[in-house]
Amino acid sequence: MNRFGYLTIASLGYAILAVTPLLIGLAPPRPAGRAFLVELSIALGFIAFAQMGLQLGLIGRFQRMSRPLGIDLVMQYHRQIGILALVVVVAHPVLLILHQPAYLQFLNPFGGTLASRTGVFSILALIVLTVTSVWRKQLRIGYEAWRVTHALLGIGAILLAQIHIYLLGVFANAPWKQGALALWSLVFIGLIVWLRLVKPVTLRRRSWQVLEVLPEAPTTWTVVLEPRGHDGFRFAPGQFAWIKIGNPWSVDEHPFSFSSSAERPDRLELGIKELGDFTNRIGEVEPGTPVYIDGPHGSFSSDFQPADGFLFIAGGIGISPILSMLRTLADRSDRRSHVLVYACSRWSRTAFRDELGRLSARLDLKMVYVFEEPHEGWTGASGYVDGEILAPLLRRDQSQHVLMCGPDAMMTAVEKALYEQGVPDRRIHMERFNLV
Repeated sequence: MNRFGYLTIASLGYAILAVTPLLIGLAPPRPAGRAFLVELSIALGFIAFAQMGLQLGLIGRFQRMSRPLGIDLVMQYHRQIGILALVVVVAHPVLLILHQPAYLQFLNPFGGTLASRTGVFSILALIVLTVTSVWRKQLRIGYEAWRVTHALLGIGAILLAQIHIYLLGVFANAPWKQGALALWSLVFIGLIVWLRLVKPVTLRRRSWQVLEVLPEAPTTWTVVLEPRGHDGFRFAPGQFAWIKIGNPWSVDEHPFSFSSSAERPDRLELGIKELGDFTNRIGEVEPGTPVYIDGPHGSFSSDFQPADGFLFIAGGIGISPILSMLRTLADRSDRRSHVLVYACSRWSRTAFRDELGRLSARLDLKMVYVFEEPHEGWTGASGYVDGEILAPLLRRDQSQHVLMCGPDAMMTAVEKALYEQGVPDRRIHMERFNLV
């Protein structure tokens, strides 16, 4: 089954789960009929309640879900559905006020009844959660602080909504309904407990440690890891993992792609660029430091795309997963023809250039560097990756697949250029690391 088929099934499953609490509420015994706006408001309230729980499920990092869809698509879906859930939950009181303006008094979080206050505070928690997520960087909220508040606000919104439904008792008017809705909340809150408290225990049992930290270019490093008391694990080239250094329960957790060959499960390498508070200190990590790995994740891999050859397109540290694929292909003595387009700011800041030279000798690999600031005497491509650069590198027989990873702006522009060159969507595979 292709990615579109998995997405269709996943979307259908999400829709069914999103209306489950509403169906519970509509089951007998039902209250007497009410005005249309009131009934619609209550229905939207139940759907919003369901979406709150499903949002927690989407961030559970289930490999059976992320493998066919790709973690980038799952997280993008999480963000978009989160905004939709906020719209639905806000519509819930708005419709009540349109029906009866006197209900406006219940929006006072310090007035009204306990039922109305829990509902208002649940909505406020969702508003704060959404604003701090969408505009986190503009608000200068640190990643670690955001992760903690994001989880607490999400759990708080669900619990408050559960209490709100229970106290109103409009559709939760039978013990079995109250139990079913409570179980719904507990299942999804349990996912957070599993992810943050229980899963670290399993990671601790199969920990890794830093073997060495190698400089690859100014501000770019390779962190080499070795297993502690186990044989490592298998991954597909191009996949990534969530990494914690020092403490498996730490909130300081970040996604990094493997840059090493998948043929070496006992030695993991991560290509890391200094881009923030955590990564700015990566060069200071001492050998022997314990590391905890939640992975592998992702569907961005040459192993998952049967083709006669690949056009790899990398920008900046986006070379890491592609380097993993190239190293794996070389270790497997791959004989297909491949092309790598590597966009960098300048030659002096190009990471892994020596390794790429060695891989070019081991593979049938054509290297195309594109420098934004070309050095004196450079006669190759410069500026940005565009259709003019890509056109002579594309095969017109539809046998070549494109694998691309890099900054969002670059990938958006290159994707457009590929479409203009007639490359179908099914042959374009991307990894966007805007996960948070």
